[in-house]
Amino acid sequence: MIRALIIEDSRLARKELKELLKAFSQITIIGETGSASEALELISLLEPELIFLDIHLPGKSGFEILQELDRVPAVIFITAFDQYALKSFEYNTIDYLLKPVVFERLELAVAKAEKYLQTTNTFTKKEKLGFGDRIFVKDGSKCYFIKVEDIRYFQSKGNYTQIHFGVNSPLMLKTLQQVAYTIDSQQFVQINRQHIINVNFISNSKGLIGGRLNLNLSTGETFQVSRRQANKIKEYLSF
Repeated sequence: MIRALIIEDSRLARKELKELLKAFSQITIIGETGSASEALELISLLEPELIFLDIHLPGKSGFEILQELDRVPAVIFITAFDQYALKSFEYNTIDYLLKPVVFERLELAVAKAEKYLQTTNTFTKKEKLGFGDRIFVKDGSKCYFIKVEDIRYFQSKGNYTQIHFGVNSPLMLKTLQQVAYTIDSQQFVQINRQHIINVNFISNSKGLIGGRLNLNLSTGETFQVSRRQANKIKEYLSF
């Protein structure tokens, strides 16, 4: 079952979408809202695997909602505007549907979501990758066989993830969320929506105004920890 949340400010649009989704037994609607602030609360509380997200919402855009999340669920955008399609794929986007939603397009989007989440769920069942393991990455004409312990950090690049080790930074066709499921959370820590850091490379931290935190790596690289993650990181690393 795919646990899904509908975020749409039009009550009628939510009702129409729920009616269409009744045809998909693999989808369970666990909540709905037309409020951006409530959407953030529901995502945090319910941890949906998939969200149906409108772009234009009172107070915040759908993109702004996603920017405040450290881990973004799979997203199917549903909007009346087509000019945001390219931007939408900077996020964990499964599909981009225009209103009024056509059943055949929704069917295709749900199939994409199901395939994506089946892959992600497979990762959770596997033994986590730790420092004693290696991963193989093919980036264009180049191939890398990387020691996990040598990876400084993973960086989100839309539907790809960039792996930083030594002087190299190849791309692999997995989202950062998929990567998070494969690695040991005791050895790598997600500090914001864009980065997962190898804890062995962290040299020190510095508190910032507003509750944020900077992490400095032994290589001289600096990263800002999101406000949502700052307290967790301080506790985790005993800073």
